[in-house]
Amino acid sequence: MRYKKKYDKFIKDIENPTPIKLDLAPYWLLATLRFVLTLTPSIGYIHPDEYFQSIEVVAGEYFDIDVYKPWEFNTTFPIRSITIPYLTVGIPYAILNRLSPYSFYIFGTTLKSPYFLLVFPRLLICAISFISDYCLYKICYIYGQNYRTRLITYASSYVILIYSTRTFSNTIELILTSTLLYFVAKCMAISDSIVHKDDYLSDKYKRAGNVVDRVKYFKLRASLPSHSLNNCLILATITVIGIFNRPTFMAFAFAPIFFWLQRGLGSKNIGLADFHIRIFTFVLCAIPTAVFFILADSFYFGYLTMSEIQNLQISINNFVVTPLNFFKYNSLTENLASHGLHPKFLHLMVNVPLLYNVLGLVGLFAFGSLVYRGLRGRWSELPRIQSIIGLMTASFILPIIMLSIFPHQEPRFLIPVTLPLIFLHSQRIRQVSNLNTVTRVDNNNSSFAFKRNKNNTSKMLVIWYVVNMVLTFFYGFVHQGGVLPLVSHLAAELKAKPYVTNIHLFTSHTYSIPTALLQLRNTRKIYVTKEQRKYKLAKDFHLYEQGSESVEQIYENIAQKIRECEKKLKSKKQPYRIYYALPASFLNEFAAYTFHNESQVFHHKTVKMFYPHLTVERLPSIDFFNECTDFDSLEICTKKIVENVLENVYKFVHQLSLVLLKIESPVTTSSHVAKNTILY
Repeated sequence: MRYKKKYDKFIKDIENPTPIKLDLAPYWLLATLRFVLTLTPSIGYIHPDEYFQSIEVVAGEYFDIDVYKPWEFNTTFPIRSITIPYLTVGIPYAILNRLSPYSFYIFGTTLKSPYFLLVFPRLLICAISFISDYCLYKICYIYGQNYRTRLITYASSYVILIYSTRTFSNTIELILTSTLLYFVAKCMAISDSIVHKDDYLSDKYKRAGNVVDRVKYFKLRASLPSHSLNNCLILATITVIGIFNRPTFMAFAFAPIFFWLQRGLGSKNIGLADFHIRIFTFVLCAIPTAVFFILADSFYFGYLTMSEIQNLQISINNFVVTPLNFFKYNSLTENLASHGLHPKFLHLMVNVPLLYNVLGLVGLFAFGSLVYRGLRGRWSELPRIQSIIGLMTASFILPIIMLSIFPHQEPRFLIPVTLPLIFLHSQRIRQVSNLNTVTRVDNNNSSFAFKRNKNNTSKMLVIWYVVNMVLTFFYGFVHQGGVLPLVSHLAAELKAKPYVTNIHLFTSHTYSIPTALLQLRNTRKIYVTKEQRKYKLAKDFHLYEQGSESVEQIYENIAQKIRECEKKLKSKKQPYRIYYALPASFLNEFAAYTFHNESQVFHHKTVKMFYPHLTVERLPSIDFFNECTDFDSLEICTKKIVENVLENVYKFVHQLSLVLLKIESPVTTSSHVAKNTILY
């Protein structure tokens, strides 16, 4: 019995570690920064999916507004599950709905503004993102590693500061992968200890020379806690949730689940029978969660109704499995081509360095070194297959290789590998010993000893911090940074405009406008008056996204819309306003074409410029050599460039904005064009 108590205490120590006093002040500062960036909020716009696969999907269910659900959630062939967006966005919006009347009563303002509609879901995502931090800490503690430097490196990554606070499905994937790794690492630690003791006692039992010793060792073996199916239900549930959140989670779950299945294989008392039992039990444990997600999606998308259940009119066609549809869709290259095809080396050569800069390069070179050692037959220099290093190495490189098979590759697809990469290599950029940084000392105080290089900083560490600061600012505030301020401006305009006025907004060379934040009135709902008369609200906001169309086509589309609106104004007395939002880097071209066009010219004036805003679809262009002529010498040319450097810098900064133009009715000559919209 006393041996069983000893092992119970061992497992308790792993699950509930004794707090260790380390200087975590830098980490808490970075954690606070993550929270502040969420509240600010950071206006950078990384990708439309952060709105159109979450907020736009759910907002219409909680507010009486028009929304534009993306194609991934169409009822004919849905490829995304609705459950996770309902939890991550639906819960914050339900709270916002409850608080909004009180806010209006006490402060005289509603919470249904673009700021709160954006921040409430982000706050929830930010809060649950700290689960991954906690998982990293627990893994480090279990295996006696220096969690301080790893937590600081983790929290200082722009991937965590920016991506992990956004409503991406990839962010949920990051959190689920971290949780899965923690539970697998804990199971591996427990199993390693118990298997080692079991083999030792089994060997003693066989060598015992008398019955008394045999009974003693038999009882000791029997007192060892069970470990073969530890956390099976939890792991199966996390895996299913991850797959229904984003089916690519299979790539991130493959290595952890395999390592969980093969724990102890090769020892004296664990064989292939245990391996197959674990597989069978894992599948059984996964079934309830999978059934729940299938039923939820089937009800939501209209494949299954309560009347069909009551009448027992149910067939296989009443159920929809969104991950299966996802793989069917992405198996066709022509479907992926509509989203952009990339070379298969893009993840390894571009996306990993873009996400993790020097740390990503260190990780790739370290894996290349392992491959080299394996090819040279230096097996003793490779990590043990059942070790934590083996688990983290596989969890880092295998998902990248598996996702590289698909020709559509974006950096955010790889953010779930953040934890294993930082666990493996964060010490290297700090010039600290990679593994033996914390050595457990077995005494009553459970203290820790540290081995640290005297040189606490390195060039790689400086690069790490500088690059992450730059990318935090770029993706947090500059990249498409004018879109959200534009939304706030439009929301105020819609609220203040005369009731019958129609607003038409053209956009080009920028990301899609998240219309759910505008709280557009619901034009699809049928309202009923007290006299039982049915009616619908007329649409008063119209959005025309021009993408990367040519200036000629955009001009013609705006002119055509003006002609249509003028006819309605004369016949139905329906006033209108037309706006055009475009990057400042495209404004000169548009203004010049408007000025020189003879067939149909209209007024346009700048309403507002939203800083900062940079779009890679239309980068700012500055010609520093435009002051030089063919007759200028090098000295004269250099002098001209230096003299005009401030002017050129001003021109460049002026192009880092999103411009909102007001388009007015056409005139007959080009002399009335507003020339003041030209930047330079």
